[in-house]
Amino acid sequence: MRAVDIIEKKRDGQVLTQEEIDFFIQGFTKGEITDYQVSAWAMAVYLQGMTPEETTFLTLAMAESGEKLDLSGVVDIAVDKHSSGGVGDKTSIAVVPMVRACGLPVGKMSGRGLGFSGGTIDKLESIKGFRVDLSKEEFLNQLGSLGMVLSGQSVDLAPADGKLYGLRDVTGTVGSIPLIASSIMSKKIAAGAQAILLDVKVGNGAFMESLEEARQLAMHMVSIGELSGRNVAAMLSDMNQPLGEAVGNALEMKEAIATLLGEGPEDFTEHCLEIASQMLVLGKRAESKREGREMAEESIDSRQGFEFLRKLVEAQHGDVSFVDHPDKLPEAPVKGVIEAQKSGFVKEVHARTIGETAVLLGAGRAKKGDSVDPAVGILVKVKVGDNVENGQPLFVVHARKQEDLEEARSSLQNAVEISLETVEPLPLFYGLVSG
Repeated sequence: MRAVDIIEKKRDGQVLTQEEIDFFIQGFTKGEITDYQVSAWAMAVYLQGMTPEETTFLTLAMAESGEKLDLSGVVDIAVDKHSSGGVGDKTSIAVVPMVRACGLPVGKMSGRGLGFSGGTIDKLESIKGFRVDLSKEEFLNQLGSLGMVLSGQSVDLAPADGKLYGLRDVTGTVGSIPLIASSIMSKKIAAGAQAILLDVKVGNGAFMESLEEARQLAMHMVSIGELSGRNVAAMLSDMNQPLGEAVGNALEMKEAIATLLGEGPEDFTEHCLEIASQMLVLGKRAESKREGREMAEESIDSRQGFEFLRKLVEAQHGDVSFVDHPDKLPEAPVKGVIEAQKSGFVKEVHARTIGETAVLLGAGRAKKGDSVDPAVGILVKVKVGDNVENGQPLFVVHARKQEDLEEARSSLQNAVEISLETVEPLPLFYGLVSG
């Protein structure tokens, strides 16, 4: 078997076999197939696409390229959750303890933020001492003892995906839906959870800006899950405006804590309840979404979700007083309010512009390896459809320096559009894709 034959076969729109894909990915991982050959193959995939079976074979080949976790030895069933990225998306920090409080183990590895999309791990590191670099043994031990883990990807999961992504990023092939789907699912399958809920974002603050693209991605990932023997569903959620109010690491940590105490923003609370209820159905702890919803609501009303967040922080060596007293979380020294310049109805709250402004403040990364400032960020005080008055606060900016505040003020001037006509609120979700 030769790499060039596989490249030519995909270039001509033919379907690759599992043996051909395994050969290609194994050769790439071992360094036996060159970067330029893989780049040519990735472009052929970008132009010709892949069948669901091909995409599944690619996913499994990448999942087998490194370590794999087997969670069945420590829990009967574990659920995982993945968000395709967004602005103000601190969902995992609230949902993981909510779901665990309902009796369902959660084993989750999360990532850091890059660009306008924030990362769960960066938010958790706002808590003094919180460890995200758990070893494979520590991950499994904590899942067995506490029934809940939320850590960074310290295990060498799907290294072929990391190598392939590095090439896609510089060869114009990032936007291939089969390659995106296999990238996400290879890490999820290698992480070992039997049930996976995907939160696929749609809009200007997401990587999938159109509903059609997002639905295609969701269908590919659900199909991969089915063909791989996993129980997978995908929720299509809106990201044309930030989720909740807080954008920035410590600010989002505070908002997640408040939500577990029943004091979070309405849209974020509703989002978490919907995600949690679907996870409970996938993990076979609830027979219906309605039952799952009632269980998730009870985890807030009883404060059990909050108590499990405390247990999670303690287990991963964080200072739990930061959860009990969120005012101890890092706070920016400079704050400024940006006000509406006219009265009317909010037509747009541009998520991507707000996310990019947060990066300018230091809350995110322009490139891998950049450090983040946990204290800075933006509080978004309006939603699409709101009726606002001239002079009403639109944003509260938390900055390190006055110059940063002024730069953010300039950047945010056009992030909100106000109309004289009434505007309908945006939906939180656009549907569910399941097997």
